Amino acid sequence: MSSETLALAKELISRPSVTPEDEGCQQVIGERLAALGFELETMVFEDTTNLWARRGQGRKVFCFAGHTDVVPPGDVNDWQFPPFEPTIHDGYLYGRGAADMKGSLAAMVTATEAFIEKHPNVDADIAFLITSDEEGPFINGTKRVIETLQARNEPIEWCIVGEPSSTDKLGDVVKNGRRGSLTGDLTVQGIQGHVAYPHLADNPVHKIAPALSDLVNEQWDEGNASFPPTTFQVSNINAGTGAGNVIPGRIDTQFNFRFSTEVTAEELKQRTEAILDKHNLKYSLTWKLNGPPFLTDSGGLIEAVTHAIQDECGFETELSTGGGTSDGRFIAPTGTQVVELGPVNATIHKVNERVKADDLDKLSALYLRCMENLLC
Repeated sequence: MSSETLALAKELISRPSVTPEDEGCQQVIGERLAALGFELETMVFEDTTNLWARRGQGRKVFCFAGHTDVVPPGDVNDWQFPPFEPTIHDGYLYGRGAADMKGSLAAMVTATEAFIEKHPNVDADIAFLITSDEEGPFINGTKRVIETLQARNEPIEWCIVGEPSSTDKLGDVVKNGRRGSLTGDLTVQGIQGHVAYPHLADNPVHKIAPALSDLVNEQWDEGNASFPPTTFQVSNINAGTGAGNVIPGRIDTQFNFRFSTEVTAEELKQRTEAILDKHNLKYSLTWKLNGPPFLTDSGGLIEAVTHAIQDECGFETELSTGGGTSDGRFIAPTGTQVVELGPVNATIHKVNERVKADDLDKLSALYLRCMENLLC
């Protein structure tokens, strides 16, 4: 079993590019794009290598976006095959990054090669925005590249992000938006003491419990046609010395909102702090906005992608804003139409990550049809 897309995916998987390392993946991609007439620009910010590649003369830009970095494989002995030795078994390509998202990158490249061969004089620019920071702290990757492009007045009109969006079969789900993500780090102060003398102490665990109950039971919004209601989840709690006879002097709690377009990050902050203040807590709270919600609910890109799936796969796709965050959250706020389209996500970040080998050629054909629908 072999194809140009599969061969390229295997070459990328064989490079152990654990975030934020790229391990030469962008060079491999860049060489293929340079042969097509793309101008390559490597942007290095701190520990992160990014590639901005563009072909064209200043017309509206269609962009493929993705990442070469992968999450760590964990204990390699738990894998059926070595995670960085791409292996075909029972029709599947195994390897870290097969689904998230080196398979998508390979399909993007081969789709672009096919498109330019068929349409060498298309009246649009084509670009690639590739980072090695998506699986890491997402500080010096796509975010910094987009800031650089904005400073140069170099907008992107349409963008397909190659995140593994599909659920059961290729193309059944397309992400046309994502919820916002807001994290809070809360410290509540008390007074440490002996459990036998609680009147001499002030237990912050007891103090925070009613406040957390109120936060958990608060209805932040009702969502809308495109987004489910905003959710609040406690992700980490730490208190105590480890001794069973000591009342802790502080409790550290981390929580996260995944929020819809019905509420802003500032509103969530204000309402959270109002609940904490109601319980007279002695607290400090820091916030981190991981990304605002975004939505592409209409326009040429949505039509191009949905029609491509109908034509290539024979069914109508589902538009979804579910799941975690992606680098689309840095691209969409500039006014770009953004969708995420990629392979089945059932094994991403897992041991024995894999993708159907045949799906890579199908994904390349999907990307090609999307480009033709949009640009021709």
